[in-house]
Amino acid sequence: MRAVQVPSAGADFEVVERGRPEPGRGQVLVRVSANGVCHSDAWALGGMASEYPRVPGHEAAGVVEAVGEGVEQWQPGTRVGVGWFGGACHVCDPCRTGDFISCQRMGVTGLSADGGYADYLVAPADALARIPDGLSDTDAAPLMCAGVTTFHGLRESGARIGDLVAVLGLGGLGHLGVQFASKLGFETVAVARGAEKGDFARQLGAHHYLDSTAVDVGEELGKLGGASAVLATVTDAEAMAATVPGLAPRGRLVVLGAPEQPLTLPATDLISASRVVAGHASGTAKDSEDTLRVAARLGVRPMVETAPLEEAASAFARMMDGKARFRMVLTT
Repeated sequence: MRAVQVPSAGADFEVVERGRPEPGRGQVLVRVSANGVCHSDAWALGGMASEYPRVPGHEAAGVVEAVGEGVEQWQPGTRVGVGWFGGACHVCDPCRTGDFISCQRMGVTGLSADGGYADYLVAPADALARIPDGLSDTDAAPLMCAGVTTFHGLRESGARIGDLVAVLGLGGLGHLGVQFASKLGFETVAVARGAEKGDFARQLGAHHYLDSTAVDVGEELGKLGGASAVLATVTDAEAMAATVPGLAPRGRLVVLGAPEQPLTLPATDLISASRVVAGHASGTAKDSEDTLRVAARLGVRPMVETAPLEEAASAFARMMDGKARFRMVLTT
């Protein structure tokens, strides 16, 4: 099979030929049709994989090719996706309480095991999500990370249908967050830089648009009644902090993006209205399956550009440079 691997920490991608892997006990072999390119794939390049060479990629969509011993829930021919969640240990304390995404030994597709930048990948049976017929593989792939992060982050935010919800950023995550929020019945505010993005935000379903370069975002959210939740999809800590005064009492800032700089907030902005700042860690395979099913039913779709597997390096560079509109997807 073909694979795009990182040969060593700090090295560039290289296209290689490998023998096709075989699934072991409790594992499934997936024939990959499409794999989304994510900013977190940089971790494999930066030395965070468990070993090298490593095939990155955690937004894979394809079909079950074969199953290993003991696998009963998946059959060859089933369309499936594999995301960031690469299987749980099922014995640590978080797993024993059902909090599998907090597993202390959780596998991460593309870091602890080879991922979807290849014709085939092997994954634990509990890492697979079923893809509904209403989604193409190229649409399903980005939903395995960007999609589940925004959908599951929203449904875990505490906001209720009809509440005001703001989505900070209109990039790879944000353009999905706006669609999910509006189609699920929230009064949706899109927040981004530049007046020219307003029309696009409304096309995605936003009821309001705030240009963060022209207005005080916290103040404007307050005028709208205060946001029950802000989904922060950007990697700008200052922009995140600016939304907190616009949260309603007991409102929640859900941090999805990972800024390099610390998130600095006045304690009074939190204490005065019992506001909450919370991180959100993607979701399990079941959360991804829920995401795919809801997206298929409601018409939520990522905006993607495709490239053949062999052009993974240039597709990754295009994504990192912010030129992709809005997700790059490698096809086999």
